Amino acid sequence: MFVGREKELIELERELLNWSHKTAVLVYGKRRVGKSTLVNKAADSFDGIVVNHLCVSSSFEGNLEMIYKSVATALSLPLMSFESIYAMMDYLGTLDKKILLILDEYPYLKQTKKQGEVDSVFQAVIDRLPDNVKIILCGSYITVMKELLEESNPLFGRFSLILHIREFDYYDSSKFYPNLSPRDKVSMYAVFGGSPYVLENIDTSISLRDNIIKQLMPETGIIRTHVENIMIKEIQKSFDSRILEALGNGKKRYSEISNWMKGTENGLLDKQLKILLDMEAVRKVEPINRQGDKKKQFYEIVDNLMRFYFAFIFGNAGRITRIGPEQYFRNNMDEQLREFISHRFEDIALQFFHRRAISGKLNGIEDFGSYWYDDPSTKTNGEFDCVLKKNGGKYEFYECKFYDRKMTLDECIQEEEQIKKVNEIKVSNIGFISVSGFAFEDSDKYTLVDGGMLYE
Repeated sequence: MFVGREKELIELERELLNWSHKTAVLVYGKRRVGKSTLVNKAADSFDGIVVNHLCVSSSFEGNLEMIYKSVATALSLPLMSFESIYAMMDYLGTLDKKILLILDEYPYLKQTKKQGEVDSVFQAVIDRLPDNVKIILCGSYITVMKELLEESNPLFGRFSLILHIREFDYYDSSKFYPNLSPRDKVSMYAVFGGSPYVLENIDTSISLRDNIIKQLMPETGIIRTHVENIMIKEIQKSFDSRILEALGNGKKRYSEISNWMKGTENGLLDKQLKILLDMEAVRKVEPINRQGDKKKQFYEIVDNLMRFYFAFIFGNAGRITRIGPEQYFRNNMDEQLREFISHRFEDIALQFFHRRAISGKLNGIEDFGSYWYDDPSTKTNGEFDCVLKKNGGKYEFYECKFYDRKMTLDECIQEEEQIKKVNEIKVSNIGFISVSGFAFEDSDKYTLVDGGMLYE
């Protein structure tokens, strides 16, 4: 099933149809975010022969022999061997056919030789690419693939199209469970995130609770196995798991992470956080009105599923096995789950505004994110989580409510009073995002967004 990625698919199909220039495409992103599915879908529209090859953990020569075999199979020819990959490309150039060569998991091939050697080979391959051949390099190891974009790398500047594939946002994720209510859609995304692999394994015939108990808590659960053997295993050699444990338990500032990891040198923590940032497992966030202020920066786990795992399951495998998933859920998740989802709902609100901004539906917006205030006159400080910065230095403030009931007008008025108590804030508008809607008619005073509008 192909879901989402409409923009990326159009770009890739357009590139494969264009023969006016040399085509070398780079597609990269974390494992199981749908890279291969996207490439294969685009290849369906290619008017020619598609050679789709998966590189493996072997020697350079072993990989080349398997590439030659893939070429022969795609061309319906007996097994062929070539002196070099250059000779193979020259042979493809003699054919009266259009050829698309896809090399999936390129990092396996890249790592068969010393730094830069394989990239130099493919620099030459791309530079002398025959007129009837197009090539796609695809890979999952983020840091390895990002090396190809560095100016010092031989392949720098060689790609005619670069696609960085990320997890689905809340909106595209909901296409995997279209019949759920807006509140249930928010809940599913808050826990399971946006990996297509994970989304395909959600059982939409049962509740969120039952999906967690069935697929995420048992040691052999499909989604838990994915978290522990795919998401975490790829990066566990480069970081102390206590970093993610700290983040999963709400310790988001550097000092809080450091205190959680008692005895860890700051130099080592700095290095490991940088690795996690490079691998896109963690991101650094700062208020839109305090950008560059290191005291106000904090870290958070990017993927909702990984965040949930480290908040509730990591380190508790033995206890879950002893007392059973259902009892563990009742003891440790039942009451806390709503609060966990409500925090993720704030991020969904920011994604909603991001989608509106890139579609041209938000005029006069400079930025959006959280807002930090420090008001000496009232001796208060704190943070608003969903704020839009407007032209002229004014701000729109949105309160996000993950209620199981409609939000009342009195509640809106109370929230407005709290915002206006902060003297330093220049408020241009106040709005509310309530997943269950509102108990009053549309108001000229406030901007109101209900759950249905999030998924229009």
